[in-house]
Amino acid sequence: MLRTIDLRGRALTPAELLAAVPRATAARDEALATAARIVDDVAERGETALREQAARFDGVEGHAIRVPQEHLDEALVALAPEVRAALDEAIRRVRAASAAQVPDDRVTELAPGARVEQRWRPVQRVGVYVPGGKAVYPSSVVMNVVPAQVAGVADVALASPPQRDHDGRVHPVILAAAALLGIDEVYAMGGAGAIGAYAHGVPDLGLAPVDVISGPGNNFVALAKRVVAGIVGTDAEAGATEILVVADEHADADLVAADLVSQAEHDEQAGAVLVTASAELADAVAAAIVERAGATRHAARVAAALGGPQSAIVLVDDVAAATAFSNAYAPEHLELHLAEPRVDDFVNAGAVFVGPWSPVSLGDYLAGSNHVLPTGGQARYAAGLSASTFLRPQQVIVYDRDALAAVHEDIVALATAEALPAHGEAVTARFPATATEA
Repeated sequence: MLRTIDLRGRALTPAELLAAVPRATAARDEALATAARIVDDVAERGETALREQAARFDGVEGHAIRVPQEHLDEALVALAPEVRAALDEAIRRVRAASAAQVPDDRVTELAPGARVEQRWRPVQRVGVYVPGGKAVYPSSVVMNVVPAQVAGVADVALASPPQRDHDGRVHPVILAAAALLGIDEVYAMGGAGAIGAYAHGVPDLGLAPVDVISGPGNNFVALAKRVVAGIVGTDAEAGATEILVVADEHADADLVAADLVSQAEHDEQAGAVLVTASAELADAVAAAIVERAGATRHAARVAAALGGPQSAIVLVDDVAAATAFSNAYAPEHLELHLAEPRVDDFVNAGAVFVGPWSPVSLGDYLAGSNHVLPTGGQARYAAGLSASTFLRPQQVIVYDRDALAAVHEDIVALATAEALPAHGEAVTARFPATATEA
């Protein structure tokens, strides 16, 4: 089911490692072009385009795109007690962990009367996207909304696809999670169209453009964010999910297989990769995957994901080579099943799960960490969703007369060197006595 990539006995350069990384690049290239067309259509035709897209992609017509408050209230009343309890606990944990992500304001005194304040201010309005195609993700409501609230965002809107099985409504568990968090601006719209609606606004729906868009989705959602970048801020392109497991001969093959299958069930485009120096472990994991994949509820979906170009077992010479491969891959989720994990060596990963008792499923729901993470190698330069996603660093500069006078000549010297004399003159103008003496 999983193909094998054998890198043993090869000293690969960084470029060669990147080329060896299993990715479904063709699917992303196609998704980018499609996402751009969908976003442009929404920007031009607004609600009409959203309704046509709902009919085409979701099989829904005539639904309320702006969700009425009674739908939220009904969903919360109908929410199963055990699910509500689990969501309450997830909210508590994510809120606590997110609070640690808000930097304190700091003041730097550079000289007497010379002060620079570094402060963090929330954006005004955020659009959260929650997937709702092949699975239902109330956990994504928590992971997106709670950090925004912790950051101090005033307006949070939420969008999720309309469900044909629920008369065109957003899935009731997603609505209930939104209600638990006090979100009352909810839209039944999905995919790249929802991203376009957030970026450009839809006046007929009372949907004002947002400042930041966050949330996971498929490749179309992820690449729609790339299309609107520069119009609005976005989190990382959290597209089709991926897991990379680095394991040695001491790992439990059945647990590794279970974790690979757990991510493969998200989507046919999900990536599941094992990197190991143990051929024996690789064989045991491959056998365990066949058994688990065939018995799970979404067996066809899992088989497609594991059989795709984005999934593989990678054989390497040693843990050092596995580490280098992992850093080249830059996975969304990295699991370390190693007798002696050197976590600091794994510098490129959205989130790192250490040991057999820290599976990705824990992070998906109740670890307290955020499960909205960069995919497609973006963990080399991008971070997962956090309270800081919704914060802007802002510098406040306060100098008194003496403090400015102390750097007057330096400013003039640099302005002259840059052939921008008016810059220096703007400072000299504040010291007329100095100007007269000159």
